Amino acid sequence: MTRTIFGTAVGLILGLVVVLVGFGQMLIVGLFALIGWAVAKVLGRELDLSALSSIGQQRRSTR
Repeated sequence: MTRTIFGTAVGLILGLVVVLVGFGQMLIVGLFALIGWAVAKVLGRELDLSALSSIGQQRRSTR
């Protein structure tokens, strides 16, 4: 599935959610979709979160 088709599908689903239940619920669905995407990327080892932990450690050491 190409990124264009995937983006179109996500847009259609979020559009249907807006029509059926409202804007606030659409934001919640979008947020959970984003969280699901991030979890899938981390589990598939396509997204490395170790850089975020090192940034957090650097901020703590400067305080």
